[in-house]
Amino acid sequence: MPKLWNDTIEAHRQAVREATLEATAALVTEHGLRSVTMSQIAEATGIGRATLYKYFPDIQAILRAWHEREITGHLEHLAAVRDQAGDPRARLEAVLQAYALISHESRGHHDAELTAYLHRDEQVARAERQLRAMIRDLLTEAATAGDVRDDVATDELASYCLSALAAAGHLPSRAAIRRLVRVTLAGLRPVA
Repeated sequence: MPKLWNDTIEAHRQAVREATLEATAALVTEHGLRSVTMSQIAEATGIGRATLYKYFPDIQAILRAWHEREITGHLEHLAAVRDQAGDPRARLEAVLQAYALISHESRGHHDAELTAYLHRDEQVARAERQLRAMIRDLLTEAATAGDVRDDVATDELASYCLSALAAAGHLPSRAAIRRLVRVTLAGLRPVA
């Protein structure tokens, strides 16, 4: 087959996959995890059920693929934020701010059953390890620069940051999130 044909087929497959992920997320958000069927997903995506089954064996596989895409996007965004900021303290602050906003925006988008289902997957544990490593590395850089306390292990400080910023999901506004990040950063200041 000519390269153009292969590219066109691959682009079509990717478009169907993305449409399926979006349709499934919307249906589950609207109707709940247990109420959605493969027929509804196929109809919302605009494809036949047989075609849908060529892409995904069941709803759980679609949800895992959707969640993996979301997690990957969040980690890529955090890495981009980190790479755009200047000095170690600015990088740390930018990543903590971005993480808090992600936490805030992610809460309440899905019902508790869906969240429980998605968060028991290994991909979440892997992403949490990557996030923890990113923050730990930023803390190490900032501590070396004298911007962050060095009397507490960076693993412990990373746990502190992640635990503190988990509260962002329950805050009412971006202003409240910015205050939370400032308070979190205050706890990282070097000891005089």
